Amino acid sequence: MGLFKSKDERRIEREMKIRGGMRSIERSIRQQEKFADDFIKNARRARQIGDEGQYAFIRNALKKTAAVKKMLERQLLAIKNAMLIQQQAAASQQFAESMALMAREIGRVFGEMDLTKTQAQWEKAVAQAGSMEERMEVFLDSMEQSAIAGSSTTSTREDLVTDDEIDRMINAEVIASEKAELGKLDELESEIAKELGAAKQKD
Repeated sequence: MGLFKSKDERRIEREMKIRGGMRSIERSIRQQEKFADDFIKNARRARQIGDEGQYAFIRNALKKTAAVKKMLERQLLAIKNAMLIQQQAAASQQFAESMALMAREIGRVFGEMDLTKTQAQWEKAVAQAGSMEERMEVFLDSMEQSAIAGSSTTSTREDLVTDDEIDRMINAEVIASEKAELGKLDELESEIAKELGAAKQKD
């Protein structure tokens, strides 16, 4: 199953082992301190009873205990320093990986950026815009010419309608307008009459 562990899982396992080793060394240091305390008590007791032989033995044991404690403390300090160096290296590694990723991304962006193609498209767009303006001018000129031609054609056919016909058209429009006005007056008079009738009924 260990072959299928991820990089992060293996890193966590390593860190757990290292911290476990540090805790083991710290326990050993505390144990040596306890041994030293016991040896000191025993050395005092040997002095009290005058047993120089036991006193010399305990003193040598205490010396070895102090040496073991000092060695364990140096080991613990070395591991802590190694952890700091490893953390610094990890930070540098993350920086290097981030920079490598950014470099690849920048390279990809510039690789996809085809300025020659973009310039060609821009020049084509500008040319099309200029051509469109020319076409629009031609179209407007054509519209103006058509309007002028239409008006001239109309002027040539004015003689097809006589002045009498124009007068009748005008008179018919006037009569229709007058009828409309008279109709409005009739409606107004009718409404006034209704209101007057309603007022008389209330009285």
